Amino acid sequence: MSYHYLIDTYATEREKVLGVWSMFQDEDLESRSHPIDKRGRSVREQMIHQCISENLWFINMLKIDVQAPPLPEEETRLGFIKRYAEDSGKRLEALNDKGADWWETELDFFDVKRSRAWVFVRRLVHTSHHRGQQTAYLRMLGREVHSTYGPSADTGGLMQNKAPTIYPHPDIDTLIEREEAGLPKSPLPDAADAPVTERPDLA
Repeated sequence: MSYHYLIDTYATEREKVLGVWSMFQDEDLESRSHPIDKRGRSVREQMIHQCISENLWFINMLKIDVQAPPLPEEETRLGFIKRYAEDSGKRLEALNDKGADWWETELDFFDVKRSRAWVFVRRLVHTSHHRGQQTAYLRMLGREVHSTYGPSADTGGLMQNKAPTIYPHPDIDTLIEREEAGLPKSPLPDAADAPVTERPDLA
């Protein structure tokens, strides 16, 4: 069985993580879902968790160590973007060298045995879970939200109303280049009257 679909999924997931991080502004890093409740991570703490958690999963569970520091020297928005882009890029290269036997090998997942493919899927959904939290933060902060999987309220509403998918940047290299230069993201359409929920009567 070919497991390249998992590698392809990781390639797109790292783009989505970086895309969401690019939507924040520098002054957002200390923001929390509730300003005085530290049970919800700040934006910076979310980025720290993504970098450290993924690094530990790959080293301890998947046995892939890219020999790189998980955190940037300067914990700025761009610093996190560049650090995660480099480290996840190296992990992607390492995954491309793995065959079916590697993916099907069972290993320890806490107190149970699971295949590497199973553990890897859990890593992907773990990342997706936290990215969803960060997207909610963006909305609470009043930031524009580009696409992560498909249309968003800011790209035109619902897919069934033919709203477009508009990512903040077309690829990771362009994302870093444009964010470093302070250039704008992909333009979003003007606000339309199209509904952004399947139940507009309750909005």
